[in-house]
Amino acid sequence: MKALTLALLFSTMSITTYGMTVVNPTQPQRRPTGHMDQHSKGGRWYFAATGHAVYCYGPVMTLPQANGDLQRVATFCRDGQAVVPLKD
Repeated sequence: MKALTLALLFSTMSITTYGMTVVNPTQPQRRPTGHMDQHSKGGRWYFAATGHAVYCYGPVMTLPQANGDLQRVATFCRDGQAVVPLKD
């Protein structure tokens, strides 16, 4: 048991050879890639007027419609759309 503890202790320490310190490099952490990596840009999920969820990075704005009503929209969405009407 002592030998295992000493081996573990020495494997994590840096090695000194000829007056130079050589540090054991650690392996970089592996992260799974996929659609979850795209959420790190500071966006937010919204409920679109079409009934689908959309992930957008820009601010929510209120734009006038042709009939004079106001429509809330999310801007700069992940699917490439610049403006997505939101369900109120």
